[in-house]
Amino acid sequence: MSESVSVLDPARRDDFAPTVITWHQHRGRHDLPWQRSRDPYRIWLSEIMLQQTQVATVIPYFERFVTQFPSVTELAAAPLERVLELWSGLGYYSRARNLHAAACLIASRFQGVFPSEVSALETLPGVGRSTAGAIAAFGFGVSAPILDANVKRVLARWVALDGPLEASANQTKLWEIASELVPRAGVQAYTQGLMDLGALVCRARDPDCPICPLNRGCAAYAQGLTAQIPAAKSTRPKARRRATLLVLHHHGSILLRRRVGPGVWEGLWSLPQWDAPDARDEAIACARHYGKPDTILRWRSLEHEFTHYRLEADIYAIDLAGRIHEERGAKVAELWIDLAQAQGAALPAPIKRLLIGLYRASPMHRGDAQVHLNP
Repeated sequence: MSESVSVLDPARRDDFAPTVITWHQHRGRHDLPWQRSRDPYRIWLSEIMLQQTQVATVIPYFERFVTQFPSVTELAAAPLERVLELWSGLGYYSRARNLHAAACLIASRFQGVFPSEVSALETLPGVGRSTAGAIAAFGFGVSAPILDANVKRVLARWVALDGPLEASANQTKLWEIASELVPRAGVQAYTQGLMDLGALVCRARDPDCPICPLNRGCAAYAQGLTAQIPAAKSTRPKARRRATLLVLHHHGSILLRRRVGPGVWEGLWSLPQWDAPDARDEAIACARHYGKPDTILRWRSLEHEFTHYRLEADIYAIDLAGRIHEERGAKVAELWIDLAQAQGAALPAPIKRLLIGLYRASPMHRGDAQVHLNP
């Protein structure tokens, strides 16, 4: 691959920001719900939600959040569980925990007022350099660079960057390029335009180079390398984790346990789980604690992709003929929830889908291995 074109070329550098700003005025996105004000709270909320998540997915979550928590102080005052309930289904739940922690920090350290300096914004949990730059640019008009996934791709192609984006040297170089190109004026339109170009035109697959406003100065386009840049990220096969989940059912209610950390689902309610591929005996023992198991069936399997591993779980469903009410002690946080309430609970997305489907279809007596018990 040929050498990268220097970003310090004055003609290319000076034309970059005005081109992006002009394109955004005519072709960019202007009707997103977080664009309706310069409230840094709404901007921060949208930037956290948009991390690793598509705009169309984020919009209804964003609107529910700002309706429930119109200000950062109201978010800080809310219980974490309520925040997790509203976040349920959006994934990457550490973002929700960091969101709540950051709101509490803003309410206490900054008296409920968002800081405008990038360095101060970076002290908030879950806010890195790029997110801090976006908040500063959109909320306060600060000429701060950003470098999210879309912007990395635009800049990497524009200079024909060699090698994977994740390489430390390339990360340093991309930040230097982003810092060099950010304008002193019109930074809001420039920042949004750069994000929009990456999302709408300079796509990861099948980029629409002929209509891109930057194509005249794009080194990858000139060299026919847009399909090769950025270089493909080296991936390893994901590790598999096997587990057993229990749907303990009694008169329309399901037993849930709160997940304790550390872990992806920390703080959420989920089904009782054993990190073993076949824990039928443990499931039966758990059921007997609450009452007399009527039927047990190996109901179905669950597969779910996480960032670093793949979960494969067998699900046992047990009906209780009767239930006893016995304290489990402080070590296990449990609750019985009506299936009709599952949609609004702080549940991981795959567990929520499973319980909603159970409520709608009532498939408790379907399965491949139903066994009647005589405890």
